[in-house]
Amino acid sequence: MTYVVNGKSFDEEPAPGQCLRTFLRSLGHYGVKKGCDAGDCGACAVWLDGDPVHSCITPAYRAEGREVTTIEGIGSPGDLHPMQRQFRDAPGFQCGFCTAGMIMTSAAFTEAQKEDLPRALKGNLCRCTGYRGIEDAVKGVAGVETAAPGKAAGTSVSAPAADDVVTGRAEFTMDTHIEGMLHLKVVHSPHAHARIVSIDKAAALAVPGVHRVYTWEDVPRKRFTTAIHTDHLVDPDDTFILDNTVRFVGQRVVAVLADTVRAAEEGCRRVDVEYEVLPSVFDPEEAMAEGAPQLHGTHDPFVRDPVHNILIEIHSHIGDIDAGFAEADVIHEGTYSTPRVQHAHLETHGSIAWMDNGRLNVRTSSQSPSIAKGKLAYLFALRPDQLRVFCKRVGGGFGGKQEVISEDLVALATLDTGRPVCFEYTREEEFTTASTRHPMTLTVKLGAKADGTLTAFQVRNVSNTGAYGNHGGETLYAGGAAVMIYRCPNKKYDAFSVYTNTIPSGALRGYGMTQPTFAVESAMDELARTLHMDPLELRRRNIVRPGDPLVAMHDGPDDVVVAEDGLAKCIDLVADAMARTADAGTADARTADEPPPGSGWLVGVGVASSVHETAPPTEHISEAWVTLGNDLMYELAVGTVEFGEGTSTAHVQIAANQLGTTPSRIRLVQSDTDRTGFDTGAFASAGLFVAGNAVLRAANAVRDQILEAAAAHMGVHVAMCSLDEEGVVCGDQRVSLAELVALARAQGVRFTAARKAYGSPRSVTSNTQGFRIAVHRVTGEIRILYSVQATDAAVVINPVQVRGQVEGGVAQGIGFTLTENHHVDADGAMENPNLRNYRIPTYADIPRTDVLLVDSADSLGPLRSKGIAECCINPVAPALANALHDATGVRYRALPLTPERIYSRLNEDQPVPRN
Repeated sequence: MTYVVNGKSFDEEPAPGQCLRTFLRSLGHYGVKKGCDAGDCGACAVWLDGDPVHSCITPAYRAEGREVTTIEGIGSPGDLHPMQRQFRDAPGFQCGFCTAGMIMTSAAFTEAQKEDLPRALKGNLCRCTGYRGIEDAVKGVAGVETAAPGKAAGTSVSAPAADDVVTGRAEFTMDTHIEGMLHLKVVHSPHAHARIVSIDKAAALAVPGVHRVYTWEDVPRKRFTTAIHTDHLVDPDDTFILDNTVRFVGQRVVAVLADTVRAAEEGCRRVDVEYEVLPSVFDPEEAMAEGAPQLHGTHDPFVRDPVHNILIEIHSHIGDIDAGFAEADVIHEGTYSTPRVQHAHLETHGSIAWMDNGRLNVRTSSQSPSIAKGKLAYLFALRPDQLRVFCKRVGGGFGGKQEVISEDLVALATLDTGRPVCFEYTREEEFTTASTRHPMTLTVKLGAKADGTLTAFQVRNVSNTGAYGNHGGETLYAGGAAVMIYRCPNKKYDAFSVYTNTIPSGALRGYGMTQPTFAVESAMDELARTLHMDPLELRRRNIVRPGDPLVAMHDGPDDVVVAEDGLAKCIDLVADAMARTADAGTADARTADEPPPGSGWLVGVGVASSVHETAPPTEHISEAWVTLGNDLMYELAVGTVEFGEGTSTAHVQIAANQLGTTPSRIRLVQSDTDRTGFDTGAFASAGLFVAGNAVLRAANAVRDQILEAAAAHMGVHVAMCSLDEEGVVCGDQRVSLAELVALARAQGVRFTAARKAYGSPRSVTSNTQGFRIAVHRVTGEIRILYSVQATDAAVVINPVQVRGQVEGGVAQGIGFTLTENHHVDADGAMENPNLRNYRIPTYADIPRTDVLLVDSADSLGPLRSKGIAECCINPVAPALANALHDATGVRYRALPLTPERIYSRLNEDQPVPRN
């Protein structure tokens, strides 16, 4: 069969039934990505005779004799296609995993399609950007700037990997092939709770190409936690690589290793597992009741109460809660619930392992190669020097890759066979076996004086940690930030993290804060209405101010500092924006602010606020290395992973700023335990706050070395010297960097430094979200008319990146609130394990969000900046729920706010419309 790919003709025979996506990747065209293999996401889009198609649902044989064009074929870093250039300059990407497909689709648009992007982009999904950057790219709106030497901070410079991302040359985890590589697939439990009686491997081993079948008897019997933190003791050691007891539908039971994916999958189908089915429990309240099935024993002292399936419980208070309610003029109490939702990063989990000179190498999609290395060393009794873990570019994470859930099996198989091994999750496996956001049910009770002053603040939080406790305790503690946002002399927080026979919950953007923020901010809105007070005014009267103690769990000392009045400024900015756009007749009002045509639409507004700590309470460490090379490029080595949060760009900007140069003179090395120092990981906004401080200190140290060498060489005081792009100015003299490097080399020294930073003390970042919506009283449909978020990012390192992070966070929050739901049946199995039915937002679902930046400066962050990539999701759900109540008069306390749920309540309550 003859094929033409990117202008080159060749003869090749695809495998029977092979799709075009896997065929093209087998030929080395790795810009063709796998996001779904179901035609839902568009990451695999290519041109067939000039027309974009989803290659994952296009049989390879249909391309015979036709022109196939991939992202690599329309342009190169030195000769970009116009659409590639527009995506680079907008920028129209964050993690970049969807970008090749977006460009291939967009580059074929007619002018009419560009004017109807909701329809034209319906087949392409992005989980990172919120789509505004993509819209800008398609329409040729540029946001990227060029930085002057020493002026990189504060400039919207392009990402270091931008050209590679838009040309499909940026390597993601699976974009490689190693000769002799084996493929691993997994048998998953069909039962929510069962004991394995026996496993018969014989039929699986008889499949041609199958090399190994691993069961719980073939792996190290060591307990560990899949969660990633520097201090592993904050998470329970309740997990085995493979176990003889399964606790949720989808848990891995057997791993099959074969020459091909097809053989491994066939081997999985032929494994015969006999189970003894055990009683299951899916509701956390029922799991805590007497007589409930017990999921775990008493092996881990971290588990608080295994008899009642309680991983951990928190009981804390300040003041006298009963006295606080006694002095209240008004008391509000309500119970709020949030569902299980999935990260849906377009790059699925996956790892590749191989041996090199007796050392195990693991290339993985992880948010922390350093911690992954430590876990693998423990599990397989390896010395640190026997193991390397590293990442290429990671295609989204959002906390889902703050786990070790693919690395252990490839390490096991490679150590056993000596062969390279690949394990890549399917999209269905992401939904049925990877971690999700913790479902939580929170009861909030508030007491207030008639003037709105809070007298009592009580929260009860029941969190469903699922079958295992990864992140179960830390997310429970993190929820206390929703309590610390308001001043009150009497507070009580009771919280329970509970095991159930459901998919394990884990880390997800907002980390334990998104759910309590929904509850607390909804309750504050209800309290304001009871008091007949403007909800924003109630917040203004009670929010924490600079100098206030951040009292949540206790009234003892804390390392969190509120030094700026960022939250009050956020509230004011949103209030002004909502007022400015309220009247459709005013000159600066938005035309999109008008409800859709026709009768039956109710309009409402809602606001909500949140605060978020700039680093996690657990120990967070980062080390950065800076070296001036003989080629006069500065090499910056930092362990932080880039998966769309923009830390790589910020790190390069910080280094360039301090070294008096431009980002183009910084060569970045990252996320490789052989080539970078220890880094706890890219999560909790610590990539900027902690790793950014390490970069700042290392760059400053090298700058000082250069200045001291120049001063000594020129015979002047170092205070007379200043570093610029090409050298050092000492008074009226100049010495070039080339000369200084040569002098240093002659003396046997280098300009190099390593510095560490720690996540303490910490500051807080603040957000306020506002929505104006229209809801149809008959269908329950919600249309977002206006969206605005103010954020306290302090000194902004990269304005266009900050805007993009907020837009992406708002988009994820909208999905969490309106469309996404992890449907689980009565037996504990997920019913909608695909992107089409799970329904992450598309371009048509997401409005443009006005992003307003507070004028402030952080006293602790690098160059007085703050990380904001995580916290922007937190106030979205309550702001939408508050707007829905404002429109309908009905309070919805359970997410998601689907049309059918809205309709049923409107019909049941028969509210009096406000408009």
